[in-house]
Amino acid sequence: MSAPAAFRSVTAGQLSILALLTLIWGINWPIIKLTVVEVPVLTFRSLCVIAGAVGCLALARMAGHAISLPTGSAWWIARVSFFNVTCWNIFAVYGVTLMPSGRASILAFTMPLWATAISTVWLKEELTRRRIAGLILGLCGIGVLIGGDLRVISEAPIGAALMLGAAVTWGLGTAMLKVDRPVMSTMALTGWQFVFGGIPILLLTLVIDPMPKLDLGGAAAFGVVYNMLACFIFCYWAWFKLVDTLPVSMSSVSTLMIPVVGTISGALILSEPVGWQEVAALLLVVTALASVLLPARQTGPAPATR
Repeated sequence: MSAPAAFRSVTAGQLSILALLTLIWGINWPIIKLTVVEVPVLTFRSLCVIAGAVGCLALARMAGHAISLPTGSAWWIARVSFFNVTCWNIFAVYGVTLMPSGRASILAFTMPLWATAISTVWLKEELTRRRIAGLILGLCGIGVLIGGDLRVISEAPIGAALMLGAAVTWGLGTAMLKVDRPVMSTMALTGWQFVFGGIPILLLTLVIDPMPKLDLGGAAAFGVVYNMLACFIFCYWAWFKLVDTLPVSMSSVSTLMIPVVGTISGALILSEPVGWQEVAALLLVVTALASVLLPARQTGPAPATR
């Protein structure tokens, strides 16, 4: 099955999902920073993938969707989930521990560049002028945020490499979702990706951190629950839903708002500084999103009347 043709516009429902996804994932960056102070990172991620697998499959079953694996789909899901769940979570978690979390998130959200390039070459998706402009504007916004922190990034090259690895593997996994997708609901597919992609994470946790002692304060407990329910059930479902219904270039560019929200929420939650870089990045990213997500104006002669 080839990748579906690009849709001409974005529906109100898709915009609503996108807005919630951006808000929840964006706010989560400072929440993660508060949580991992008390919870070992692999234990944290293991709890999240277990919750995601159980929650998504249970919700799919409650909605009346089949949750059994279609014949011959296991290998496809294993490959996709390796990039979307395993690599993304492991690379991102270790990358965050080696560099400032806000700048790590910015590097992670260079994903649209990789996803757009992969989908253009591999899936032959149409790369319109508006999408090119949106991608350039959005990446300029991310570049403005990186700005004065190039020295910090250069001092943590392994952390930067891991975050870029997370971005590339997420982009590859996003493109893979469009090719030969098995016939099953998005919620069930999301749950099975957590099952397959979570196995390596659980094994690493058993080796590296087999007996964690958890005595959580209020902020860390909230962070664990927030990630398990909001991020690993709703947000992953929302992301795969957008990828399923939009071209890769469009869905991936939409994520450029997330690190901007993360930077602003970091200022509100953690009192991190906000200056002209954050404001300029916000304006660039909002312009990028408008160029990609708003429907194009119809041109041409007016229809004939009788």
